[in-house]
Amino acid sequence: MSTPFSKLGVIEPLQHSLFDLEINTPTEIQEKAIPIILTKKDDFVGVAKTGTGKTAAFGLPILQLIDTEKSHIQAVIVAPTRELGQQIYTNLESFATNLPTVSIASICGGIPIKPQIERLKKDTHIVVATPGRLIDLIKRKAIDIKKASYLVLDEADEMVTSLKEGLDEIVAELPKNRRTMLFTATMPGTIKQLIQNYMSKHVIQVSVDMETSGHQGIDHKYVVVEPIEKLEVLMHFLNSKNGEQGIIFCKTKAAVNKLAKNLAINKFSSGALHGSLSQPIRDRIMGQFREGHINILVATDLAARGIDVKDISYVINYHLPDTFEAYVHRSGRTARAGANGLALTVLQEEEVSELSEFENELGITFKKFEKADAKSIEENNTLLWAKKIFKTKPNHTVSPEFREKVHTVFHHLTKEELVDKLLANYLNQQATPTKEVNEKKRKPSRS
Repeated sequence: MSTPFSKLGVIEPLQHSLFDLEINTPTEIQEKAIPIILTKKDDFVGVAKTGTGKTAAFGLPILQLIDTEKSHIQAVIVAPTRELGQQIYTNLESFATNLPTVSIASICGGIPIKPQIERLKKDTHIVVATPGRLIDLIKRKAIDIKKASYLVLDEADEMVTSLKEGLDEIVAELPKNRRTMLFTATMPGTIKQLIQNYMSKHVIQVSVDMETSGHQGIDHKYVVVEPIEKLEVLMHFLNSKNGEQGIIFCKTKAAVNKLAKNLAINKFSSGALHGSLSQPIRDRIMGQFREGHINILVATDLAARGIDVKDISYVINYHLPDTFEAYVHRSGRTARAGANGLALTVLQEEEVSELSEFENELGITFKKFEKADAKSIEENNTLLWAKKIFKTKPNHTVSPEFREKVHTVFHHLTKEELVDKLLANYLNQQATPTKEVNEKKRKPSRS
């Protein structure tokens, strides 16, 4: 049985905010981390999968430890992307509803810097930042973190690349007696090196067991396809999930754009998300996804950091990720807040052998997902064709006289007869190429 937040040492104003947010039971990482952060002085490392409540695990104690009698920045929280930074900021603001004297600022990249500079002229206790924007503000001498008591690195395993050059600059501005807290979904060698370089020798580490909790609620499956049928198999799966929300991960921006274009052509409710898009466009697409106006998000790994949408029912690895860490982050987008979800990986035959490495490293088991047969694929393609016709807008440039001539051709048909003829015409067109190929195969070659 879980310990209530009050037993973890969380003060009443924060308990009231959690109650209003309908957060009644601590997750395992919150149960383990909160009492240690509140009562100890050591550096801290928390290892838990994305979606297990890490923001509250460090956010609640940080809010509680702020001395509101002092007006300077006391905590610096660094996140890899603006999306995640904004999510952390929003969560902290929600937690702090009943702590009106605690001042929190978001200084993430991708948006104009001048309003952030103006914001920092006011009293600020906590800043949530992306590495690049924080370093930019430090260089402009627009932010003072020299008295900060706490440094939090969230999703550190996804931030290593951007932090390699910048962490030295950030740490140089912080006092040596600061307390550093690092939260990560995985523990690759780069993170262990980061801990060794930037944290004290007295580090308290807590982990949520990945096998029992890290993938809880996620059904890991794979489907084997030929390259030529990959898109059709995907579209058949997506049609079976009509109305549900999901994310499709691709390795590159070009692959994201190509797949998103194909889905749009086939009238799927989808949007693309990658690092080359401007921040306003990324914000608009994420807003549409969060509000349920689009059901499918096609994204690169980094662009999808910070996506915290409770109702994502499936994640598709359209390309097998290069690292175990990437798989953890991808699959962690589904089965959030105690829900169940599906992580489906699309593979070619020669890639299947690689799954055993993921199983051994992550403590998970992949089950085979049977792809649709040829008849089901053909029927699905026909339905997609019908939807495209249904969603086609009328061409108002056609003259009334010519439109009337076309109407005259069909005027004696009922709606059912017209649909039957359109369907027969489509199926004949689809069958013609196959028929021609077969006839060429049968025809004897001339010597």
